[in-house]
Amino acid sequence: MITSHPGLPSYRVEEGLPILRLPRPGQGRLLRRLYEPYLTHVPLSYAALRAGDYDLAHAVHPPDALAAARWRRVTGRPALLSYLGVPDHAGLLERRGRLELIRSALRGCDAVVALSRYAADAFERWLGYQARVIAPGVDVHAFKPAPSRCEHPTIVCAADVAVPRKHVGLLVQAFGLIRGELPDARLVLSRPRDLDAVRSAGVDLGAPGVQWAELDDRATLGRAYGEAWVAVLPARDEAFGLVLAEALACGTPVVGYDHGGIPEVIDRPGIGRLFDRLDAPTLAQAMLETIQLCTDPATATQTAQRCRARGLELSSDRCTERYLELYRELGAHDGAAPCRAEPQRPRKRPH
Repeated sequence: MITSHPGLPSYRVEEGLPILRLPRPGQGRLLRRLYEPYLTHVPLSYAALRAGDYDLAHAVHPPDALAAARWRRVTGRPALLSYLGVPDHAGLLERRGRLELIRSALRGCDAVVALSRYAADAFERWLGYQARVIAPGVDVHAFKPAPSRCEHPTIVCAADVAVPRKHVGLLVQAFGLIRGELPDARLVLSRPRDLDAVRSAGVDLGAPGVQWAELDDRATLGRAYGEAWVAVLPARDEAFGLVLAEALACGTPVVGYDHGGIPEVIDRPGIGRLFDRLDAPTLAQAMLETIQLCTDPATATQTAQRCRARGLELSSDRCTERYLELYRELGAHDGAAPCRAEPQRPRKRPH
């Protein structure tokens, strides 16, 4: 893996993956002029690609796709971009040169992968480009059912509470209605870093029954999902909804807004509910119905099994298989992992 950071060049192996971190030159002037972030290291990324002997360049950010596309032109080897969001009119024009940058990346890569059919449709709508679809994968060994659920009704939401489109403030309002019927219910939210941003997003920090937890650690998050009765994501414009897939892998039913890529995760009965209006009563009703799924003795075991089965369909192994198929289609060496050589260790600081 080739990436960048503000420090000196470094090379290390993390969890079996060789990682070359290139220096990221200062970008303050570009950012002040509203250009795309992370442009300054692109020449260094290209140089690192040229220094190695790779079968395929796989970028996960549009600026990096510029380096991959240039490498493709020179070497004749395939390049692709995994786009981790949803392109839309406002976002494409938000930064100077962003639209041109993404169009250049699309022209220069052999394929672009979107996280969902919803995101792929946005590529077609706004850029006239037909993207492939490969859903992101869940580590189903880390995210697995817990030995037991919490004693009291527990709802978990791992979304960033400071992001307005996640609608965590609405979730807190709906939870207040839940407490009217289930007074001992708890809502577990990810502890925020910026309290002012959370207040601006309309989240009541002191609402009764709300608990704040450090959910950044995978093991902690997995336990929270597995012990919860329901996991919720009331966001709009989600490219996929990975947090819901992780909860399903833990055997926990989910509730999500019927918009964006979320219906592609909650794609069948018996694993949760979709709600179709962004108002507190509608969301509260969906959560109550989902709580019933995992508490009714007649449905609880089957619900957990259905949820786990859906999570396994979205496993990282399945995701890897899909990407290896794409690598083979694009002509990567023997269809194996797209790298014949490790990233070159830095010998001196680039000038």
